[in-house]
Amino acid sequence: MSYYPIGSILIIAVIIIVVSMFLSFVPVGLWVTAFFSGVKIKISELIGMKLRRVKPSRIVRPAIKATKAGLNLEIASLEAHYLAGGNVNTLVDALIAAQRANIPLQFERAAAIDLAGRDVLEAVQVSVNPKVIETPNISAVAQDGIEVIVKAKVTVRANIERLVGGAGEQTIIARVGEGIVTTVGSSKSYKSVLENPDSISRVVLDKGLDSGTAYEILSIDIADVDVARNIGARLQTDQAEADKRISEAKASERRAMALAREQEMKAEVEAMRAKVVEAESQVPIAMAEALKSGNLGVFDYYKMQNINSDTDMRKSISKIPEKNHKKDNK
Repeated sequence: MSYYPIGSILIIAVIIIVVSMFLSFVPVGLWVTAFFSGVKIKISELIGMKLRRVKPSRIVRPAIKATKAGLNLEIASLEAHYLAGGNVNTLVDALIAAQRANIPLQFERAAAIDLAGRDVLEAVQVSVNPKVIETPNISAVAQDGIEVIVKAKVTVRANIERLVGGAGEQTIIARVGEGIVTTVGSSKSYKSVLENPDSISRVVLDKGLDSGTAYEILSIDIADVDVARNIGARLQTDQAEADKRISEAKASERRAMALAREQEMKAEVEAMRAKVVEAESQVPIAMAEALKSGNLGVFDYYKMQNINSDTDMRKSISKIPEKNHKKDNK
């Protein structure tokens, strides 16, 4: 029975541990794959990626894909894009798709699009295969006051050159909606809109709505046109109702002023009556003072009383024909 020295066992263990640590830190398998795939990368570069906390597989595997597709991309450029927060795999897929579709797309342009927050691969796909943007229901009113509900489908193609800084789909939808509202609003009747819906497409398309956007509008197709409310009649009804309320308010104001004036006149009449009563109450006192001072004689007083009695009798006689006339009418 043979025994191994303890020192040899420790040395072998240390060697195994060191080799395991080396293999875990240095992706030798990934380097071998890259070497046989035609990607020129050094072991030191892989170690440098590890030290920079970059997963080498996220750089090397897209580089292998690009090399097999015939693209000459530098490892340093891919790593820089990764460190900047970009998606290296999507970037390489977009470059390969652009190459297959004969679309001139440089690495710097694609990286800028990716870092701008846009899906560069989707942009290339939309540039090759245009997509359709459907607008929501757009309400527009013709000159005859009839509301028309329009829904359109906009076929767009991505413009690679304007993806950085260009407006997106929401701007396209907003501009198309504005164009539809303007075109319908300039129509004299809703019937002309129903008869020629393609006129809306032609007018809106001629406005150059894709200016400053990341898309190129290929066509605008009116998918649906529906007749809704009679806005003109409704506005006239609302105006008539408003005028009616204003007239009623003014009439109420005049009625209130008339009532106030009537109350003022009644108050004035009552004040005048009070003054008359007060004046009549002063007559006996004045007559007594006149008799006492000798300015009025007894015979003059009786003469005045007779005149008053005669006046009262004439008033009574004049009222009798009026009463008979009222009885005859009954």
